[in-house]
Amino acid sequence: MNFFTKETKTALQAKEQALWLAFAPIAFQASKALRDMGVLKAVSDAGMQGATIDEILPKVNLSRYSLRVLLEAGLGMDMLLVNEKRYTLSKTGYFILNDELTRINMDFSHDVCYKAMYHLQDSLTENRPAGLQELGPWETIYQGLSILPEPARTSWFNFDHYYSDLAFPGVLPIVFEHKPKKLLDIGGNTGKWSMACAGYDKDVHVTIMDLPVQINVARQNINEAGLQDRVSFFETNILDESLPFAQGFDVIWMSQFLDCFSEEQIISILRRCREALNDGGSVFILEPFWNKQQFKSAAFCLQQTSLYFTAIANGNSQMYHTDEFYDCIRAAGLEVVMENNNVGLSYTLLRCVKA
Repeated sequence: MNFFTKETKTALQAKEQALWLAFAPIAFQASKALRDMGVLKAVSDAGMQGATIDEILPKVNLSRYSLRVLLEAGLGMDMLLVNEKRYTLSKTGYFILNDELTRINMDFSHDVCYKAMYHLQDSLTENRPAGLQELGPWETIYQGLSILPEPARTSWFNFDHYYSDLAFPGVLPIVFEHKPKKLLDIGGNTGKWSMACAGYDKDVHVTIMDLPVQINVARQNINEAGLQDRVSFFETNILDESLPFAQGFDVIWMSQFLDCFSEEQIISILRRCREALNDGGSVFILEPFWNKQQFKSAAFCLQQTSLYFTAIANGNSQMYHTDEFYDCIRAAGLEVVMENNNVGLSYTLLRCVKA
């Protein structure tokens, strides 16, 4: 990946981007308004012939003034085109309106991150998630995930599940290649992975290890799926090294989990995973590493998501570069024996064993 090794813009292009960034918060809210208030849909429905303000007006609940300023903002953001006073949708506008990935990212940015990012500089200087106060009274967001206020809760889980769920079908055959009998799902969240494992192999028994508030949600989902005999639960705070750690597993699974922790915490967790493995066992780690992305836009999204961890989630973690992450694995007494960078939308699957 050579996206960030040399300058690619002229001075004028660089200044244009700087001005875009200066108005980015305003442009973001205008983009969302164009989407949510039906303006993009009305323009899209008009097709290639386009629509005038007067033709759009009856289809949206806006005054002529409000519609006009939104349309003109949309021109500046390259979401709309205008010819002879008829507006049509640009390619960017099409993706804002129709692309599921863009919609999920925009909802997450708005519902979870937007107000909280006002506190980013405090988070950076104080090494704590100062923006989390906009969502709830917790020390980290993980203590309150299942009780986040709406629409933040829905947007958070949609964001989290969209990426990892796409990877599950491709990684299940790899994880089950050697027919593990006991699998530990650390940070099991709502239980989706554990249910996928139980459905894939009728002989495996899965244990979900997570915080009590998350276990409550997973247990309900497991019971509703009729898998209570196949899936067990181990409640703990994984950051508290004085608490017991589940033991005796052929496979330990962590999906987009370790990016929720600092490097020191990752080493601590992986050391205890090493101790919990049966002989010949494996630790599988599914993570999106920003330096392993095929497209610059994907690396950009992950780099910005790191600031969500800084300001909101916990104040000390990020979407990692593999250099730092591999250092943590080695420090924990493990070694990587497989790296698969073609999993899901943007994921890398690592298989680690005792060094």
